[in-house]
Amino acid sequence: MTKTTNKYSPELRERAVRMVSDGAGQHESRWAAIVSISSKIGCAPQTLNEWVKKVEIDTGQHGGITTEQVEKIKALEREVRELKQANEILRKASAYFAQAGSTAH
Repeated sequence: MTKTTNKYSPELRERAVRMVSDGAGQHESRWAAIVSISSKIGCAPQTLNEWVKKVEIDTGQHGGITTEQVEKIKALEREVRELKQANEILRKASAYFAQAGSTAH
């Protein structure tokens, strides 16, 4: 799993999303606003569209999994992985000590 660096600051993202919602009436469609604004800030229209969708989900304007929920899911998945590793270590240790105990008699 690779982590890409964020080229755009949170402030820029927030401002761009706000520009889309504020400028919706100045363009023939939301997509036209996204294309116009994305060219001004130097990102792909699809990228800005994803930012807009994410904000709409996080603020309850649109259905979906919020950023907070995604972070919780990732944390729980990490915890499950760690617990599985710990269980595997304990299982191996238990088998080792059971075998060592049976050969000692």
